[in-house]
Amino acid sequence: MMSEYWIISAPGDKTCQQTYDTMNNLTSKQHNLCNNYKFHIPDLKVGTLDQLVGLSDDLGKLDTYVEQITRKVANYLGEVLEDQRDKLHENLMANNTELPQYLTRFQWDMAKYPIKQSLRNIADIISKQIGQIDGDLKTKSQAYNNLKGNLQNLEKKKTGSLLTRNLADLVKKEHFILDSEYLTTLLVIVPKVMANDWLTNYEKITDMIVPRSTQLIQEDSDYCLFNVTLFKKVAEEFKLHARERKFIVRDFVYNEEELAAGKNEMTKLMTDKKKQFGPLVRWLKVNFSEAFCALIHVKALRVFVESVLRYGLPVNFQAILIEPNKKSVKRLRDVLNQLYGHLDGASAGGQVSSADNVDIPGLGFGQSEYYPYVFYKVNIDMVEQAKI
Repeated sequence: MMSEYWIISAPGDKTCQQTYDTMNNLTSKQHNLCNNYKFHIPDLKVGTLDQLVGLSDDLGKLDTYVEQITRKVANYLGEVLEDQRDKLHENLMANNTELPQYLTRFQWDMAKYPIKQSLRNIADIISKQIGQIDGDLKTKSQAYNNLKGNLQNLEKKKTGSLLTRNLADLVKKEHFILDSEYLTTLLVIVPKVMANDWLTNYEKITDMIVPRSTQLIQEDSDYCLFNVTLFKKVAEEFKLHARERKFIVRDFVYNEEELAAGKNEMTKLMTDKKKQFGPLVRWLKVNFSEAFCALIHVKALRVFVESVLRYGLPVNFQAILIEPNKKSVKRLRDVLNQLYGHLDGASAGGQVSSADNVDIPGLGFGQSEYYPYVFYKVNIDMVEQAKI
């Protein structure tokens, strides 16, 4: 199934139903190039021509902005789901329905976007709504990412090389001489290949080392962790001479309260992350739906404004949602150009060449794609590109 849909509009024949039937017979029934659906746009307030021309440009910018934020919400939901990311698509719904169904059965939301309001007001409602989602997303994602970052930093310290990792969960009370006026225990990182050198020579590094006071506490692929007990007054000298022999003394004080606090911080962060996960996923799902629905309403506004500007008053056009068959896109373009080429002398042969492509403000001619009929593309794969 293609994720690309087209919304087009053409002037009404005797009736709009006739416009739809003619197009549907030719493209779908005869040539099987696409599936077509009527795209229902209510009777919106037209306003003046000047207003429509100004609005046309602004709606183009609004369209880009709303799509950007919709994608941003979708992509952040993917990030938050982490190892459940494969469930992302099933979480991206619009009004509790899958995106293709929402689009093919599109109904204008009268409660959110009252059609008695002017077109400009409706556009402003959408712009404000999406601005709010964007702002809230920044705040929520920052808070959650900070939490996740702090947790990752603590997890990193629990793993990795003995040179850098947190030693708190590797040592026990019995590895240390505590509360002695004269003695202290140091933790020393020894390259694995030099472990025998350490065991043979550690007592000779300085004077006043307690004989047979070392034991291997832990080892990884490159290093061993040993303890050693000595007199406090030679500790600094020992560190210096140990370093000369490539034995690294880690700064570490055994303090049960601090060790417990460290473990508690990890537990607290994990609990906080779990607590925030559910509500955040729900918020992202709800606001993805809001943003996606707003996006389709912007498309509807654009089709309406462009149709009135092109086909004139009274309002008489049929908007059609097209789901093109992947292999038939070029053929479908040709058939639509045959059908509607007469609407615009300049592009009767199809797409306007870039040399003829004069940008008339408000008529959307500056779009890279211009056809004799009103045309907008909708890509419902919201994860495909992170950026527009």
